[in-house]
Amino acid sequence: MTHYTDALTQLGADTPLPQSPEEAVLERVQNPQAGTGYVVRFTQPEFTSLCPLTGQPDFAHLVIDYVPGDWLVESKSLKLFLGSFRNHGAFHEDCTIGIAKRIVDLLDPQWLRIGGYWYPRGGMPIDVFWQTGAAPGGVWIPEQGVPGYRGRG
Repeated sequence: MTHYTDALTQLGADTPLPQSPEEAVLERVQNPQAGTGYVVRFTQPEFTSLCPLTGQPDFAHLVIDYVPGDWLVESKSLKLFLGSFRNHGAFHEDCTIGIAKRIVDLLDPQWLRIGGYWYPRGGMPIDVFWQTGAAPGGVWIPEQGVPGYRGRG
C-alpha cells in the first residue's frame, strides 16, 4: 500500500539548504481532508534576502495563508525554499509575489494570500500583499496579526 508521503524526497532526509530559489524543490502531499474548507497558515518571522543592487540583507515577516484543494505543501520543503532566498538578490515585491506564485503553481489551492511585512530600508518599511482572488465563503480566515512598523514585535 502506498502512503501519501511516499513520494517525498526531503522529509526525514539530511537535506542541505538550496543555493537559490530556482534550485529549491517544493514538494506536496495529498490533502487527507480534501473537500473540507479550512485555512493553513505558515509564518516566517525571520525571512531574509539580499538587495539586488547593494547586496545588503533585507528582512521580512512573511505570513502565507491558503485554503487547500487536493494538495498541501510539505513544510520542510517550504522551509528550505524560503531559506534559499538568504543569498538571493531581489526586490521585496519580487520575493513576496514570487513565493506566492510558486506555491500556487504547485498546489492549485482554492485560495492563497501572502503578506510580506518588510523591515525598513532607508527608514521606510515596504509591505507587499497579494491574493489569488476573493476568499471562499464558509472558511474562517483570521487577520494576519502583524503590527504596523514600530519595531514589528
